[in-house]
Parts: sequence; C-alpha cells; structure tokens
Amino acid sequence: MKYLSGLWDDFLSLLFPRICCGCGASLVRNETVICTQCYIEIPRTDYHLQPENPVEQLFWGRCLIEKAAAFSYYTKGSRIRRIIHKLKYEGLKEAGILFGKIYGRSLRESGFLEDIDLIIPVPLHPSKKRSRGFNQSDCICSGLSEISQIPVDTASLLRVSRSATQTRKSRYERWLNVEGIFEVRRAEAIEGKHILLVDDVITTGSTIEACAVELLKVKDVRVSVIALAVAVQ
Repeated sequence: MKYLSGLWDDFLSLLFPRICCGCGASLVRNETVICTQCYIEIPRTDYHLQPENPVEQLFWGRCLIEKAAAFSYYTKGSRIRRIIHKLKYEGLKEAGILFGKIYGRSLRESGFLEDIDLIIPVPLHPSKKRSRGFNQSDCICSGLSEISQIPVDTASLLRVSRSATQTRKSRYERWLNVEGIFEVRRAEAIEGKHILLVDDVITTGSTIEACAVELLKVKDVRVSVIALAVAVQ
C-alpha cells in the first residue's frame, strides 16, 4: 500500500511539480516545502546556545529581554529570505509551520524553552491581516507550539494602529514608526508569565522592542524573543 502511495505521489509530481521554496528545485518523494539540500545548507546561527549573542545585544539598554535568538541570517539572496518572502507575500503558510517545527526542536533540545509559559506572535494590524489573510508569525508559532506543547496566545497583545512599512527606514525612524502601536488587552491572562515573543525577521529590533515594552508593563511578566532570521548589520 505504501509502495502504491509512493507511485501515486510520483505521478502527481509529474503533473503538478512541487518546487522547493528555498532554491526552486523540484521536490522529490518525502520532501515537503523545502528540499533536503536547503534543509542542510541553510546556515544556523545557533544563538540559542550562546548567552549574550548578537540578537540579545540588540536589546541591551532598550528593554529587558531575558534571552533572544534567531534561526538563520537574513541576507540578500539567502534561502531563508526567499522562504520568508514566500510565506509572507505568496501565502505559503506551510513554510512558517515547518520552520516553527524545525527551530522548535532545536530550542526544545537545548533547554531554551524550559521555563517559557506562553508563546505570543508579533501581531499584525487587523486590516493588514484581513488583506493578507493570515499573520505569518502565527504560522511559525503554530509549528513551534506543536513541538513544544507550549500554548499560543493571539488575544492578549494587539496592534492598535497601522504603521508605515519599515523598509529603508533608519533605526531611529523604525523606532518612531512603531512607538505606541501595540497594546495589551488581557493583562490578567499573562500576569506572572514568561512569554516567548515570536517574529519572522528581526532587523533593528524596533518592533520587538515596542511589543516587549507593553508586555513588561504587566506585573511579573518576563519576555524572551525568537525569530526565523536576523538581518546581518
């Protein structure tokens, strides 16, 4: 039966070729979303194993982050950049879920998630979420939660005003662009929790900082951070 299923999969692949979202190569049997080569060759930062790593240092003197890490490096032409583009702008939600699982396994095995109580995705403004149809960070959180069994909370932190695109803005301009655009609506649900804040890409850290500032206003909240990629400065 498994043999026939495999043949059927091969037949469908001939009619409707499945393409790796990292490099564009054809996927073969048992490959989904990305090919084996991309899985192997996407560079890992391993920052979750390094205290005081460059992602943590982004927030020094800005807001109190317990620990921070990113899966890979966001560079021009990189596989992870293409994958995140497919996720955000072409609706390939499976990519976010898959990489949430991949990174989740590494974080779980290293003990990074050991005292995390709750996973919160960086929220989109409701109008942007409606036009896109989903929040890419929700997808990452879904895969991460499946691996870690840590619950996801999408109701406590909201984006209450829409910001302009962050592209081509300086660090200071990015900070001004997101100042005061997030709000905690259910403080009692997160009081005393250690929250893992999740985004797709960290560039200057301004968006994460704006979220963390609001979360840290709640009694005894602690915040840690992860992303699929960090921009190389």
